[in-house]
Amino acid sequence: MSLVIYLNGEFVKEEEAKISVFDHGLLYGDGVFEGLRSYNGKIFKLDEHLVRLYNSAKAILLEIPLKFEELKNVIVETVKRNNLKDSYIRVVVTRGVGDLGLDPRKCPKPTIFVIASSIQLYPETLYERGVDVVTVPTRRILHESLNPAIKSLNYLNNILAKIEATNAGATEGLILNQFGYVSECTGENIFIIKENILKTPPVSAGILEGVTRKVVMDIGKNIGLEVKEENLTRYDIYTSDECFLTGTAAEIVPVVSVDKRIIGDGRPGKITKKIRKEFQIIIELEGFSIYE
Repeated sequence: MSLVIYLNGEFVKEEEAKISVFDHGLLYGDGVFEGLRSYNGKIFKLDEHLVRLYNSAKAILLEIPLKFEELKNVIVETVKRNNLKDSYIRVVVTRGVGDLGLDPRKCPKPTIFVIASSIQLYPETLYERGVDVVTVPTRRILHESLNPAIKSLNYLNNILAKIEATNAGATEGLILNQFGYVSECTGENIFIIKENILKTPPVSAGILEGVTRKVVMDIGKNIGLEVKEENLTRYDIYTSDECFLTGTAAEIVPVVSVDKRIIGDGRPGKITKKIRKEFQIIIELEGFSIYE
């Protein structure tokens, strides 16, 4: 069945949802995006995701053509029109149509579209068994070059890291920054647990400040863990008691090995399981209702 896509003020069938080959989002990756989830008819952390979208756009001098509340309504309507309760939602804003030059002033009108569909990033067996991670050669882009806090359409840094992880036979790739500290994985933030302390790299390590990351940090505090944002080395990961990844699409994924070093006893840890259980409770209780 064809999806219904929001594109520049209209709701169209997916086969009719087309953009110009002169769109600078396509030509140069000039734009920003967000990925959201809905659970049982409620969009999780809608405001938080949109705040990050508008911040990303502001950082690259891109004006989103809809006001905050208007975009919220568009997202809700897109999910409704696809009759979805559990969905993955992608919101994309590009610089728009211009010429073959780089100058964004030649792009008078941004392009905006919203897709609501389904996603299963990992099979359930991987959540039960855990994933293997390998450190990849590709390093995180420098803040001075392209700040990783901007969720831009230029994802080649992450894609190259994903290719390297796949070529190495691992489920995920661990990216280091220019100083050799742990940054994040190709599409998720990373956490470790050591002696009841929950640790994750700080924003300054070159991470995207994940919405799920923030939820997990709050869960950690609520269940009695000390929570720290600090620079981590691979040694810290190798010698951790537990390790897991977080992301909107992935949710919470246990890690059982990194660079062939077994984490803990090689199975998803009990605290990781506890955090995942608490997360499942939160997504059942919270969210912006779609069908009211």
